[in-house]
Amino acid sequence: MLSLFKNRAPSPQPLGPLEVAVMELLWTHGESNVREVVDRLDRPLAYTTIMTTLDRLYKKRLLQRQKVDRAFYYAPTLTREEWDHKRAGEFVAGFLATPEPARELLISCLVEAVGQHDEALLDELEKKIRLRRKELARRQRP
Repeated sequence: MLSLFKNRAPSPQPLGPLEVAVMELLWTHGESNVREVVDRLDRPLAYTTIMTTLDRLYKKRLLQRQKVDRAFYYAPTLTREEWDHKRAGEFVAGFLATPEPARELLISCLVEAVGQHDEALLDELEKKIRLRRKELARRQRP
């Protein structure tokens, strides 16, 4: 029913717990109105609380909405994967924009965390680094 507005890039702002719960519902169930979100939540909240939360997410450009009869229907502007990718990218970019010690800390913590979590993931990180180096080398050739 709703089409995505590609020219409206949402900013990866931090979300509160209720905003996250609402986004998860919309990613799982798709386009919904306020009543449907209220009914699907695992906790009793006022209709107006959910209506305000949906409006806040719309103003953050995380949702688009369309009026059908007397109700607004809301849908995410990004998939969950796109949102996670944007958030992770902004997080890393924030560290890389800082002085050298913070950059080194980011890389060190990333490698350590990945290594502790999953050795295969560490191998995957190494592969991605090699691929990226090849891409950069190809771009630099005349």
